[in-house]
Amino acid sequence: MSRSLIERRLREVTGRLQRARSELVVLDEQLEFFSEAAAEARIRALVSETPLADREHAEAQKHADAMVRSRAAVAASISELERSVDDLLGRLEPQPDRS
Repeated sequence: MSRSLIERRLREVTGRLQRARSELVVLDEQLEFFSEAAAEARIRALVSETPLADREHAEAQKHADAMVRSRAAVAASISELERSVDDLLGRLEPQPDRS
C-alpha cells in the first residue's frame, strides 16, 4: 500500500475514532441518566408494591440495559479503530534495510 494511501486511510480512521469517542461521552451521560431512573423506579416499585410500579421499573431497566449494550458496542468499536490506527502507523514507519 502506498504511503499516500496509508496516510489517507489513517486520516479517515482517526476521524471515525474521534467521532466514536464523542459518541461514547454522550452515551456515558445517557447511561448515567437511565441508570438513575431505573434505580428510582426500583425503589418506587419496592415501596408501593403495585403492578404499575413494577412495570415502570421493568421499562426503566430495559432502557438502562439497552444503553449498557450501546455503550459496549461503541467501546468495542473504539478498540477496533485504535488497533487500525496502530496498524496504519506501523505501516508508515520506515522499515529497516535488510541488506
